[in-house]
Amino acid sequence: MFQIKLLNKISPAGLENFDRNIYTYSDDIESPDAIMVRSASMHEMELPKSVKAIARAGAGVNNIPCEQCAENGVVVFNTPGANANAVKELVLLGLLISSRKVAPSMDWIKTLKGQGDQVSKLVEKGKGQFVGPEISGKKLGVIGLGAIGVLVSNAAAALGMKVYGYDPYLNVDAAWQLSHKIQHATNLKEIYENCDYITVHVPCNNETKGMINSESIAMMKNGVHILNFARGELVDSADILAALDEKKVSCYVTDFVTDEQIGHAGVVAFPHLGASTPESEDNCARMAALELIDYLENGNIKNSVNMPAASMPKSSNKRICVIHKNKTAMVSKITTAVSDSNMNIENMVNASKKEIAYTMLDVTGDVSDSIITSLEAVDGIIKVRVI
Repeated sequence: MFQIKLLNKISPAGLENFDRNIYTYSDDIESPDAIMVRSASMHEMELPKSVKAIARAGAGVNNIPCEQCAENGVVVFNTPGANANAVKELVLLGLLISSRKVAPSMDWIKTLKGQGDQVSKLVEKGKGQFVGPEISGKKLGVIGLGAIGVLVSNAAAALGMKVYGYDPYLNVDAAWQLSHKIQHATNLKEIYENCDYITVHVPCNNETKGMINSESIAMMKNGVHILNFARGELVDSADILAALDEKKVSCYVTDFVTDEQIGHAGVVAFPHLGASTPESEDNCARMAALELIDYLENGNIKNSVNMPAASMPKSSNKRICVIHKNKTAMVSKITTAVSDSNMNIENMVNASKKEIAYTMLDVTGDVSDSIITSLEAVDGIIKVRVI
């Protein structure tokens, strides 16, 4: 029986995928095989040694100590693309609400309360202060062409925008889904210098943190609109506020507002609503559950942020799964230990991701607990499972 610990309320659409004859789940399990989490922070949490995997029902994993998990052989999954449509719709709303000055106009309307029959006249007199351009025909730069970036690009192009897309790591699947109308930008400078609107859809890491700053903003067109529905840290808060004050940037739309940004006339802020739809929560929970099931039952890894992707169909009734350091001769050491235990290798797969590697072997023969002991004794091996 596999035990799944729930750190947040998880949609039933995900939980119903667990066969209750094989799985049990709740929020008070002490020695879980896996953990499902949404937004709860796990950085101060002491993980039980029983934990083999963590599934984040969402794309961002800033709330999970991924590197520490990798060192302990814990696979961390996320659910890329499951909330993509929800975020795409909010980005489109951000484009429109920033361009047409909808947010300040709605605030102004509230000041007319109590004016009685004069409201209509006051509206006609005051609406001129909220004139804003249409987005059709304008240039949009999309930085990051993952699941969300592709959907945003295609939708914006369908609305009549000229879209520039930039992603040096664009994968084949994303490329196939991208509309032929999207213009391929070869560098960020091309986006900054040409686009009236810029939206960022990249993960936050050492390379991207603070990428929207005084230096990059200086390359942009005067009056640019900047949208950030990815991570707040991608934009330097002090620099964006200074650019707004100087009118270099017309509007900053964000789903990750900071204290100093609240109340600024040029900031349109949402309370992290990107994935806050019932459809998105269902999709994320469903994908997270299926990732855990495939790993716990079959050893297959898909959509892991700290382990290499690896999967293969079962060709025997026993499978040995080994998480190890990505070092020279590790595979030969693993296969030697298996052969020395009088087992025959029917099929195997090996994959690596930076310092971590993963090897799966389908074997025949007498598979005893001694093989786990033998493999764990090999220098560089982190965790061994027999399925």
